[in-house]
Amino acid sequence: MENLTNESVVLNENTNATTSTNNLNKQPATPNQETVTAGNIQKRTFNRRERGFRARNSVRMPQNAQNDSEVKQPKVRNFGGRAKGLQVMFFGGVGKVGDNITAFRYGDDILVVDCGVGFAEPDMPGVDLVIPDMTWLKQHKDLIKGICITHAHEDHIGSLPYFLDEVKAPLYASKLSLALIENKLREFPKIKMKGHAVNPGNAVQIGCFNVEFIHVNHSIPGAYALAITTPVGVVFVSGDFKIDFTPIAGDTTDLSRMGELGRKGVLLMMCESTNIERRGMAMSESVVGETLAEIMEESKNNRIIITSFASNVHRVQQIMDLARKFGRKVAFSGRSMINTMELAMKIGEIKFDHKLIIDIEKVDKYKDSEILILATGSQGQEHTALDRMVKGEIANIRIGSNDTVIFSSSPVPGNEKSVTNIINQLITLGAKVIYDDLSDVHASGHACQTEFMIVHKLLRPKFFMPMHGEVKHLKYHEQFAIKMGVKPQNIIVPHVGSVIEVTPNSMRALKDVMSGEKIVDGKTICDLDNSVIRDRLQLAEDGICVVVFGINPNTGKLVTGPELIPRGFIYPNEMSDIVREAKQAVIDAMAQNGPKPDWNEIKSTVRKVLTNLFFKRTKRKPMIIPIILEV
Repeated sequence: MENLTNESVVLNENTNATTSTNNLNKQPATPNQETVTAGNIQKRTFNRRERGFRARNSVRMPQNAQNDSEVKQPKVRNFGGRAKGLQVMFFGGVGKVGDNITAFRYGDDILVVDCGVGFAEPDMPGVDLVIPDMTWLKQHKDLIKGICITHAHEDHIGSLPYFLDEVKAPLYASKLSLALIENKLREFPKIKMKGHAVNPGNAVQIGCFNVEFIHVNHSIPGAYALAITTPVGVVFVSGDFKIDFTPIAGDTTDLSRMGELGRKGVLLMMCESTNIERRGMAMSESVVGETLAEIMEESKNNRIIITSFASNVHRVQQIMDLARKFGRKVAFSGRSMINTMELAMKIGEIKFDHKLIIDIEKVDKYKDSEILILATGSQGQEHTALDRMVKGEIANIRIGSNDTVIFSSSPVPGNEKSVTNIINQLITLGAKVIYDDLSDVHASGHACQTEFMIVHKLLRPKFFMPMHGEVKHLKYHEQFAIKMGVKPQNIIVPHVGSVIEVTPNSMRALKDVMSGEKIVDGKTICDLDNSVIRDRLQLAEDGICVVVFGINPNTGKLVTGPELIPRGFIYPNEMSDIVREAKQAVIDAMAQNGPKPDWNEIKSTVRKVLTNLFFKRTKRKPMIIPIILEV
């Protein structure tokens, strides 16, 4: 594996000074202690047993202050509305899965939570990424006091390079999240990230907001829920979570702390809604390990290929442990898999004997029964490791009847067809394919109804807003919250652009903020509705026809041509007849030209004539590009 570069990142380990990536290997605090350090917060160490609500949610107070009412509150600045309380602003993450970014503002302080990407839809040909429109936030960048990251999945961190290019606020996240973000920013060398690593239970002061990071289980280590103490009350942001009572590593979701918060009083709960329609509880990650062990036992003589999300470090840890148990060498295939494993090893999130690892180029030097390949491509994406194996593009790997391929993942919404296609191709090549519908080879990282019920009952919020889901998920969660005891009038289902004002006694919608989506197309960032994408859609749907002809500029008469080059809308058996008719239509139109013709008018006439003819003959409206030569 390639070594990480020594690009700098500011880490919250006893100092706010710039620290190289190599320092990620420093030993953490002792198990019974936690360190609270951020910005201008004084470093404090305390015993877990002595930890209480005040210690974990400490807000700086003047020395002579006797209670919270004596703390000087920041002046409230209105941004186009008559806001008197906390404003919660949604720039993404509601109405769809992805684009997660939420802002909290009070007075002159803005706190941003997450900054993720969405993914291109079928009607966005050639588009690389979809990102939230963050124009408003960039216009108010001087008021942004910090950015908190719940976890390091792309739908929560993917837009950071396009945000941090202008916003210089410090960023707070787990050690793994910071490492993955730094790795992403290598492609953007001009961006300097001011990152602070936070551990579970840390509380940091960010402007007038006190943010506590609460450990939750998810499909990536270092995932947090946030308890944000604001001047109007406590806001709980769930992040992506599940409750796993038998996690592979670390603790279970910190339900005890949630209970403490609920007893103290939670003003507003903002909760993810991905699996709100599913009953019961999400399957434990340990069950996946048991299933994989059974499959490996049954496939002793086969080569095993497992594809999974590279970020699911604990899943990979189980696979590595099983490889050692069954005497298999492991080869990583796919850049994201290699990078993530390298980072996870450096910060101690994954541990294994390096003698297990071999280069992918050497797998043909071992028996099939001695090899396990961990590959990217679980979503059926083109050019990933698994896709290249299927196409025979990896020289020493040919998929065949002695291969067992395991999809230890589930399709992301919108990728179902791609996943089905690659499964069918693998089966056609003779491989035995095992996927989520057939066996317990994947556990969701998102909570189901029983887990939502537990969290709702522990927190007992006064106000509630569902987030992180499609419209149907948000509306279902609204009804679920009502059953959990939240009054219907105390629930708002937000949309992208929503600005919700929250006070200790009220919650209401204000005028929407400027929002939407932009696309990343190569090196260009532009609006979703633009002429380039519209042209691509027309080319994909209706094709193109180039018309070349020569005209005498003095007489306006047709001298040469016309020559037609149609693509993508005329079938071969119709080609000669339609092209002949189209040429004659252009000749007839040109006969009407007078001396000193207007080129734009001629082009417009040709487009109109050919569009009508082609639609009549093919029911298509191809893009017509006239090219006039002066002869």
